[in-house]
Amino acid sequence: MGGRQVLAARRLLAESLDGALPERDRVAAAYAVVEELGSPESLLELVAELACGEGDPGAAAPLSYRHVLGFDKLLLVDAGPQHMLRAHVWHAGAGGTGREDIHNHRSVLASHVVRGRLWTELYEEVPEGRAAGRAGGGSLAAARFEESLAEGSADWLLQPAGPARLRLTHLGQYAAGTTYALPAHTLHRAWCDTEEPTVTLFLETGGARRRHTDVFTPGGPHAGAVPKVPMNVPGYLESLGFLADLLRRP
Repeated sequence: MGGRQVLAARRLLAESLDGALPERDRVAAAYAVVEELGSPESLLELVAELACGEGDPGAAAPLSYRHVLGFDKLLLVDAGPQHMLRAHVWHAGAGGTGREDIHNHRSVLASHVVRGRLWTELYEEVPEGRAAGRAGGGSLAAARFEESLAEGSADWLLQPAGPARLRLTHLGQYAAGTTYALPAHTLHRAWCDTEEPTVTLFLETGGARRRHTDVFTPGGPHAGAVPKVPMNVPGYLESLGFLADLLRRP
């Protein structure tokens, strides 16, 4: 179901990413896909088509929501268990909770900055023995959680998994037109510091998905479940219309 741009995006996802790809090849393929689909012209054509009701807004709206960090996660193309292509719209002053927690994902991901700017940090976990010997020496104390989806709902479940220490390995700034892609296990976090909205095209690939993700928070314990508030169809279409207008700006 869908118009010409939706069908073309589905075809590109299937041709590039379906099948049993080694993780390194899947990372490279995901990078290439979001670069191709993430040009302002290509993304505008896709978003404008979806804003007119093409695709399946009745199915996409419940899987779209305002993230606790203050950005909109708009599902553009859902290829079932295989791949999910989303637009992330980061609103300045939207009342989010600040930088996201350090985390990894269930599968390979790729992100292309379409407008604005994004910061990212990469981390590695310091083994327990090494952490004891270098506590405070460049490592970060954090509480570790295992994150999964609640049975029968879209809520996140966070199960405490003990203390941990992390080490920052990379800090990067990504301007409009730049892309990054990461293996599923890579610990990272991202945030936006621009006064104008930032737009990223985000792809989470299918294939061998992990059963849970790891979340590390330096800021203390989390609630046991974090609810997602899904969009309704009118709100979803309105958000797509806003995004299309944003992409038309010079």
